[in-house]
Amino acid sequence: MTTTLPARRKIILDTDPGQDDAIAILVALVSPELEVLGITTVAGNVPLPLTLSNTRKLCELADQPTTPVFEGCARPMVRELVTAEHVHGKTGLDGPDLPEPTMAVQPEHAVDFIIDTLLGAEDGEITLCPVGPLTNVAMAMVKEPTIVPKIREIVLMGGAYWEGGNITPTAEFNIYVDPHAAHVVFTSGVPIVAHSLDVTHRALMTKEWIAAVRNLGTPVGVASAEMLTFYERFDEEKYGTNGGPLHDPNVIAYLLDPSIYDGKDCFVEVETGSEKTMGQTSVDWWGVTKNAPNCRWIREVDTDRFYALLLERLGRY
Repeated sequence: MTTTLPARRKIILDTDPGQDDAIAILVALVSPELEVLGITTVAGNVPLPLTLSNTRKLCELADQPTTPVFEGCARPMVRELVTAEHVHGKTGLDGPDLPEPTMAVQPEHAVDFIIDTLLGAEDGEITLCPVGPLTNVAMAMVKEPTIVPKIREIVLMGGAYWEGGNITPTAEFNIYVDPHAAHVVFTSGVPIVAHSLDVTHRALMTKEWIAAVRNLGTPVGVASAEMLTFYERFDEEKYGTNGGPLHDPNVIAYLLDPSIYDGKDCFVEVETGSEKTMGQTSVDWWGVTKNAPNCRWIREVDTDRFYALLLERLGRY
């Protein structure tokens, strides 16, 4: 009797590394359930030349130098770029001393790669996984609207409602950096699953967990622990917590095991008009607007299972 293996989920990972992006990339690349068609880079945590270099460093750290990596948009659609070196350090991956990458950058622009890949796919075949500002995804939708039905869903990290903002009092960083792109995505009609600060702030790293990552004793384990030790110091100081949130890997963990999470289908819209609340995600949690839901807003996470999954996957290197 032959056994049919389940199909690997095809994804495009859009990223702006960032130490938390780094863990998302490393877990995605080692997970056999996922087929990473390409990694597209965008300006966000640090400017585009650094996010592009950091992505390639991580692919080489994962011993995946043939992963297609694409250079994307260097600035938001409308506004000037805001970055977060105060969180991630001047390189975006402060902590370990990773060698400069030697792997090639693909010649195609990230936006065109997203468009061409979706146009060549069946409807609902490919999942987009943006864990940075949504510039590349929105630009692809604006440039070629016929890609929209091709997208299975968009599973993203971004937004905040119950938790408030982490870059302004009302806005989460990824949405704030390019709120106009976020508006395009949230009004596109594509099914969206949003991992916002409302859920990521419920799953805090502990020093013991980071030590377990370091104790893997592999280059990936040691480098990951060094990144996370640098990264969590900011949130511990800011929030006064024992450990900081690890935002972006929630997207990959959700794809691998959605039972770790729970949320609610809501209508979500993005503020683009007011400077005071620019980038705020207005979540109609109680359905008061009567608008049809456009997003699965994740709010609950099993913290122990989330971190156990990440450790198990990092341990595969």
